[in-house]
This record gives sequence, C-alpha cells and structure tokens, in this order.
Amino acid sequence: MPGIFIGNPSLSVTISQYMVSLRRRKIRAGEAVMSARAMDEPTMKRLWEFAWSTDRKEIGPISRKRKAENPSEWAGFLLREMLYLLYLLSMLCLLRYDEALRITWADVTLELPFRKTHQYGGIAPFYIYADPDRPWMCLLRAFAIWWLLAHERHRELNGFIFRKKIGVDSISTSDSFLECFRNNLLDINVDPRPYGTHSFRRGGCQFLHTVRGWSFRKICDWGGWAENFDNPGTIFKYLLSWNDNPAEAREHYMNPNRPGCDPCYSCGRTCHCG
Repeated sequence: MPGIFIGNPSLSVTISQYMVSLRRRKIRAGEAVMSARAMDEPTMKRLWEFAWSTDRKEIGPISRKRKAENPSEWAGFLLREMLYLLYLLSMLCLLRYDEALRITWADVTLELPFRKTHQYGGIAPFYIYADPDRPWMCLLRAFAIWWLLAHERHRELNGFIFRKKIGVDSISTSDSFLECFRNNLLDINVDPRPYGTHSFRRGGCQFLHTVRGWSFRKICDWGGWAENFDNPGTIFKYLLSWNDNPAEAREHYMNPNRPGCDPCYSCGRTCHCG
C-alpha cells in the first residue's frame, strides 16, 4: 500500500532484477559504467589495525537501542577477523566474494571446485606463502588466526569457512557481506559509497601489478584468465578506473626530488621506479 513499507527493499529479488536490467539498458544506451572503487593496501592495513584493536571479549545479541547508541558495536573481534580473512582471500586470489563465501574447510588443501570460468572444476590451486614483512597482507597468517578462533569456538571444523551472521560475533553470508563491509569502512572513517563487492577483486589486480610488480600475463595466469584472451579489455578495467584512489599526486609525476617511498623488503630500494 502507498506510504506503508515492510522489510528491506534492497533484499527484494524483484527490485534486484529490475536494477540489473536497468543497468544493462543504460550501458547499451551509451552511459559510462562506474566500477566499484578498488581496495588498496593502505586501507587494508587500517582495517587490519582496527580489527586487532577490538576488544577480545565475545559480544552477545544487543538491543536496537544499544546498537543505535553504539554503532561501532555492530561486530565483535571474531566477526572482524573472519571478515578480514574474507577480504584478503578475495583480494589476493582475485575471487568474487560469492566464490570466496562458498569455500569450505575441506577445500583448503584441495583445488577450489568452482569458479565462473571453471564451472566443472579443473581449477589450478592457489599456493600461499607467509609474508612477515606485510602482516596485514599475509593470507596465511589471517587464515591461521581464523582457524584457531573457529576451532576454539566450534571444536570440529566442517562446512563453510565463512558462516551465517547471527548477532554481532558470528559470521556473514552473501546477503549481509556488503553491509558488513560498509560498516567496516565506517569504523576507519572511510566513505563506503564508492566501494562494492568487486572492490577486492579489482584491488587485488592493482596490488599485484603496482606493488608486487607482476606482469599482465602473470596476473591472468594467477586469476585463471589466461586460457583464452577473447576479452583483453577486462584486465584493463580492473587496473584502471577514474573512481579509484590516485596512486600519487600529479605534481610528483616528473619531480626528480620527490620523497622516496617505503623501502622494498627484498632489495631495499626506495625509488619510485622500483
């Protein structure tokens, strides 16, 4: 009825289908596509630091009044650590968030059995190593911490790694992933509006290329896009977008006296051409 609203309209299947169709029609009509802003390493580091500053005590269900008075208590330490592992896994393995959410404990030592480009398996495994120089980007460390926390709570680990969100200290599903992600960004005073579910996949491509120095071919091999290059423009959409945070100030592009960057952990160079 007009003027009466029940439930959350963003969860309506009908509205979701309408918005997807509207987006496609706008693209066909020539409207420029605005990609989700790519996640970057500095923001990941801030999320990591905030998660570790959270009180370790478990938080049970809270009332709406308390939630309104204390918006930062939307999640406890367990949920924040689980979410950070989900962010990092999506970013470093170039996964869509729904692909990451479907991973079970049994898949950790086996090949990931599903991807959009590999519907029937045959996915090359992701070999992950420790990164002690960048603990906020160390997937192995994040997974080990979540394994210990989950084992302490559930004892027997089976089923999905990322579980349903109940209250403030349990886990999330795909329908609440974006809400949790945006709340997480608000925790560190970052405007969540430009970001979306594809931010980590795009951010992973940019991190591997600009920070790790990977070539386009290597990124495609790692992400599983190297079997056929029928749409080479896709990789550039991930790497370049006007909506992303600028890597550096424009006035420093040709400045020979600009300050050096953080030293490389491998060779020690601080020049920007490294």
